Order: sequence, then structure tokens, then C-alpha cells
Amino acid sequence: MDFTFSIWWNLLLISTGSLFLAIAFKSLAVPHELVTGGLFGLASLVYYVTDVFSPGWLYLLLNVPLFVFAWVKVSRRFFYYSAFAMVATTVFYEVLTIPMPVKNQLYASVAGGALAGFGAGIVLRSLGSNGGLDVIGVYLFQRYNIGIGKVYLVFNGVLYAASLAYFSLDLVIASLIMVFITAVVMENTLSLFNQRKVVFIISNAADEISHDVLHSLKQSATFLKGFGAFSRQEKNVLMTVVNNLQLKKLEEITFGHDEKALFIVENTFSVLGASFSRRKIY
Repeated sequence: MDFTFSIWWNLLLISTGSLFLAIAFKSLAVPHELVTGGLFGLASLVYYVTDVFSPGWLYLLLNVPLFVFAWVKVSRRFFYYSAFAMVATTVFYEVLTIPMPVKNQLYASVAGGALAGFGAGIVLRSLGSNGGLDVIGVYLFQRYNIGIGKVYLVFNGVLYAASLAYFSLDLVIASLIMVFITAVVMENTLSLFNQRKVVFIISNAADEISHDVLHSLKQSATFLKGFGAFSRQEKNVLMTVVNNLQLKKLEEITFGHDEKALFIVENTFSVLGASFSRRKIY
């Protein structure tokens, strides 16, 4: 059984990510009145304007209708994991206080964005989500292939337009910087262990190279049929997928057999199936 699909592993990811999110919000964003974006950003905006409840409890209340939607439209497992993330974030936010003496608003937005992005990325590596807009985003992605980023873009556009009615332009810009850094760090956290290299090797020694790939790298490979535009001869093109650590070894194997080989490398964010990652089903 793949441990990444186990309950305890997913709860560990969600708990760790929620802790980072809570620290980013409570220790950096809220003290500087930054609007973080997403549903917590809406909760913090309501808190700044009305001073009713805390952002943590407002976030919990705003999530209720979305989790009813998740129960009906996504899956029970996704609902339970995402509900756990929502509760964990709220509890960590209300219980923990970790002072961070950052006085500059810009510095706070950068540090808060980095922490929040790392936490959000860890949670999204699980079979759940951070709650909030992630629930709608996952549903729209699964049903209509609409990216989660587009959902946040539209929502945050409205949110920050409303923020301008209450806060200075400087504060809104600082909030936008935090949201941008959050998105970048989250994407990098998601791809940290998933990124692979697709390698195409065109060589007269393709058979010898494939032998070493299979036995030295312990990696699978596939021959694609090619046809030389100049030589007008059929040629095998070797295709394989490796991680960053294996890439240099593969390069040495290739040019050790054929100094004139053509070695083409492309980045790929996700490889599913075979000996790589299993398809994530919410």
C-alpha cells in the first residue's frame, strides 16, 4: 500500500501545513493588518472593519457552507481531510502565539507569504485541502479543468477592490505582495518532490544506452521510432524519465557510449503511473 494514501500520513501533512499557515497569519499578517487573500483574507478584512470575533473563528464560520458543498459535490474523504485542515488552522491560530518582532510591513508580507505558501503547499500534497476556496477550486478543476489559480485570481480581485475602500493603497499593495509570494512558494512546495526530467536521446548507440539505463539506473525507458531528415534512415529515439539526481548519471552514460549523441531534457511537473506517483483521487 502506498503510504502517501494512508490516513496518518495525510493527517501529518495537514497538521504541519496548518501550523505554518496559522503562524504566518497570526504572527505576521494580522499584526500588520495585511489582507492575506482567499477566505482567510475575507475573514481578516471583516475582523479589521468590524472587530467582531477573531479571524480564526470568522474563517471557521465562512467555511461551513463550502464544506457542505464539498460533502455533496467532491467526496467524503476530501470533506473529512479538508475539515480537519480547517479546524487545525483555527485551533492553531487561537491557541498558539509565537511573537515575530518584524516591524516593517513589507518585510512582514514577504516572510508571511513564504510561511503561508509553504504551509499551503504541504497541505495540498495531502488528499485534502486548506478549506476555503480550495474546495471550490478542486471541484471546478475536477469537473471543468478550471485551474485553482484562476478561482483565486477572480476572488482576490474582488476582495482587494473592496479593501481599497477601507485601507491605504500601500497596505493593499503589501497584501498583494504577500499573496504573490504565497502562490510562488506554494507551487514550488508542491513540485519539490514531483518534478522530473523527460529525456530524449538520439544516438546510434541507443541499445547500449538503454541497457545501462535499465540496469545501472534501474529506470524504465521506451524506444520511439524516428526517421533522420538528413540520413533518411530509421533510428531509435530513447525516452526515459528521471529525477534531478539521476540526470547527471544518465548524461555520463549517454556520452560514454556516444560522444555525438543528442541529449534533450525537458522539465515535467508531474509523472503518474508505473513506478512514479499514483494518481491522486480526492
